[in-house]
Amino acid sequence: MSFLGKVLYYTRATSWILLLLLSAAYGTIASVVLTLVGKQHLAQWSTARFHYFVMSKFLGVKVKVINEHILENKPFIAVSNHQSTLDILFLGRIFPPGCTVTAKKSLKYVPFLGWFMALSGTLFLDRANRDKSVTTLNRGLEKVREQKRALWIFPEGTRSYSTTPKLLPLKKGAFHLAQQGKIPIVPVVVSNTSTIFCSKYSIFNRGTIYVKVLEPIPTKDLKKEDVSELTEKVRSMMEKEIDTLGYSEAIDDTGVPPEATRLIQDHVSTSTKSDYGSIKKDSATVIVSSGSNSHLNES
Repeated sequence: MSFLGKVLYYTRATSWILLLLLSAAYGTIASVVLTLVGKQHLAQWSTARFHYFVMSKFLGVKVKVINEHILENKPFIAVSNHQSTLDILFLGRIFPPGCTVTAKKSLKYVPFLGWFMALSGTLFLDRANRDKSVTTLNRGLEKVREQKRALWIFPEGTRSYSTTPKLLPLKKGAFHLAQQGKIPIVPVVVSNTSTIFCSKYSIFNRGTIYVKVLEPIPTKDLKKEDVSELTEKVRSMMEKEIDTLGYSEAIDDTGVPPEATRLIQDHVSTSTKSDYGSIKKDSATVIVSSGSNSHLNES
């Protein structure tokens, strides 16, 4: 990477942290105000939109959503792939009103961010205490079902930090909740974002992340013993769509992962489809996708 590229990476990374703190401060204030007027359930949605607005304006990263209308029909439990800290950005764009997230308990004590999450109704899970985590999730499930809200879970359980479009094995917690509450599962898949942000290679580019909301999967007729099959069914669906979405579209300001370059070039050289994926050289390199690019024409 050139000296200018390194400067740009660290400048954007620092800006990212400062904007995240700004969003958390906004969220803390918004959570207090909305709680006082009986609208706490809108705190995370309000903060998400604020965060997306400032991040997209200052850092030049956009999010395009396919089938967003599906998220209007609550209640549901959304499950999505978990890649990096950039996930906060796509959530900022797509997070529906009345939805809440789960998070590890340690985040509760982070200044500003933890304060906002606690005040806005985040479900904190203690990974060292399964019983407490189950109790917390069951309490959240009741609220989702009775008040027609939504819950957002990353079932991989950890960030993958993958530089190729892939999905880790899914934990069954979200699917047990959906089965117990007879609430639909809504899979949400995100294009690989390593072409936009990848700390391993000091990459922080401008670009567009693509998100696709899949059709809801009903659970009202499922039994406890069906959860494993449900989990594998959803993972198979998500894995296929993630491969189709491929890489996020990026303008190469600070480089791209070598894995992304190789994968796209391999697809281009072996595929007979002209829209399969490409690397364009203009004033910057544009990573279009390693997938079919059919998502570029959807709304």
